[in-house]
Amino acid sequence: MSHPVSPLAPAQLPDLPPIAGVRLATAQAGIRYRDRTDVLFVLLDPGTRAAGVFTRSKCPSAAVDWCRAQLGAREGAREARAVVVNSGNANAFTGMKGRQAVALTAEIAAAAAGCTPDQVFIASTGVIGEPLDATKFGGVLADCAGRAGPEPDRWAEAARAIMTTDTFPKLATRRLRLGETEVTINGMAKGAGMIAPDMATMLSFVFTDAAIEAPVLQQLLRAGAERSFNCVTVDGDTSTSDTLLIFATGQAGNPPVTAADDPRLPAFAAALDDLLIELAQLVARDGEGARKFVTVQVEGAADDASARRIAFSIANSPLVKTAVAGEDANWGRVVMAVGKAGEPAERDRLAIWFGDVRVAVEGARDPAYDEAAASAVMREQEVTIRVDLGLGAGTARVWTCDLTKAYVEINGDYRS
Repeated sequence: MSHPVSPLAPAQLPDLPPIAGVRLATAQAGIRYRDRTDVLFVLLDPGTRAAGVFTRSKCPSAAVDWCRAQLGAREGAREARAVVVNSGNANAFTGMKGRQAVALTAEIAAAAAGCTPDQVFIASTGVIGEPLDATKFGGVLADCAGRAGPEPDRWAEAARAIMTTDTFPKLATRRLRLGETEVTINGMAKGAGMIAPDMATMLSFVFTDAAIEAPVLQQLLRAGAERSFNCVTVDGDTSTSDTLLIFATGQAGNPPVTAADDPRLPAFAAALDDLLIELAQLVARDGEGARKFVTVQVEGAADDASARRIAFSIANSPLVKTAVAGEDANWGRVVMAVGKAGEPAERDRLAIWFGDVRVAVEGARDPAYDEAAASAVMREQEVTIRVDLGLGAGTARVWTCDLTKAYVEINGDYRS
């Protein structure tokens, strides 16, 4: 079932340049959807390094288990030659059949890419609990391998192929100098519901032509995920399939980065973080049924960890989110969310802002409270809720969206 494009979607998609060593193709395999692409196949040049972070769900998908095993088995090299992503079926909670489906997918992809199965990375998204018929990849991936190319328009096609309830493809790109060499980073993500990442997001794939060894990539990605995807929530539910992978082809020609203290690395890390943050925010902007993009800022907490838990308590509160949806400047719901977080807080030190309008201070409504000004903030498409606990130096920032009737409709019809 298709849904109207989110009003928070970008006015236009960014133009992503080719990445040397990366070729993409999409196809219709009939996994679940009719008359739309549902498979992405990426071919990577020899020598491509990989790193990844994944869901901490205790019920991970078979694809997550597969990727973890590939990265763990080859800590030093982590060479990747192909990526297969399907939408429509998460291949999660599918037991032995799920593991067999992943193994067969890897074999089919390896034959198409001319590599070994352990050089294939796999991700799946969609309905949980239904077996994935991997035989549908037979012939499809070989055809993709023959058609795969580096052209710029392939990136938007790729992002569309991995969508489920998403209403728009999510893409970002950055260019920077790594020492004396210009390098490019491209990224895509999918996700609109079941979003409360724990080490990654629903699905996201990042590609760069920089030469960076796998252990360094892993460190950069883990840190970047913590500042981006792990700061976004739509509905408080962590997916079984959360996967964030990065691939470095090394085709830009820079001397390889082999250590985390390489003086060239900060510029790359900053660009990667910026790209991941953009992708994470796009996920919140496409939250199922979303009409408002919400930033929750917490400061003055006992420490950063405490601030983070309070921020998520606010961002995940159905009462806060429905107040935003109703454009109701109901700061009492924010007070509730702070109080229930179980973190250090003192009522009489608390201050709350909607945008630039302070609505509460020192445990009571602000003496200068202006209902009209606060309501004007809530009518904006982008709303910032700021809380100062007045206790310490802890800060956190979380992105979310409002909760509308459309969220219930989308998820009530999800398997229809």
